[in-house]
Amino acid sequence: MAPTPQPAPPRAKGRPRSAAADQAILDATREVLAELGWGGLTMGHVATRAGVAKTTLYRRWPSKNELVVDAVASLFDQLEMTDRGSLQADIEDVVTQFATVLARPESQASLLALFAEGSRDPQLRRRIREHIVDPQKRLVHQGLAQALARGELADPLDPLAAAEEIDIIFDTIAGAVEHRILVIGDPVTPQWIRRFTELLLNPGLYQGR
Repeated sequence: MAPTPQPAPPRAKGRPRSAAADQAILDATREVLAELGWGGLTMGHVATRAGVAKTTLYRRWPSKNELVVDAVASLFDQLEMTDRGSLQADIEDVVTQFATVLARPESQASLLALFAEGSRDPQLRRRIREHIVDPQKRLVHQGLAQALARGELADPLDPLAAAEEIDIIFDTIAGAVEHRILVIGDPVTPQWIRRFTELLLNPGLYQGR
């Protein structure tokens, strides 16, 4: 008997998303946010800057909150915790990457505008945490895993305490770099990164009086 013809697989609805269009939209969002601030940014401004139709923009991001958070989150997707042979070298490398991203005027303006608005909008603040802050904690997990594999650290005995420590480590590193660049406006130099990492790993090295 002839084989029963199989139905063709269903076609996806709508046109496939374009990675190039998505990137153009995210880039345009940060540019407009840096120029006009949160209150001045509109979906129309972004669509015009990105060279896409507003319908294209709304299909991807139904709201301004979602669009801006994703645009800022994409700044940090490029960060990597590479294995540099030691925990100190790993931390120094990722701090250098983070500082390089934050040193861009566009990054600074976008982050400050988003954080300012988040301080007034609990839902936006929650979205910032879920889509920007929490995903970057992967870097701490990776760094600790690499240190464990090299025998630099012992396996944690208490999983709950270990999770809390990851939060503290992330807050310490991100907070120190953001404070230096965004708040006081000082550069993050290789010398500063080296000293910061030494004190982070060996607080007994503190030379203050």
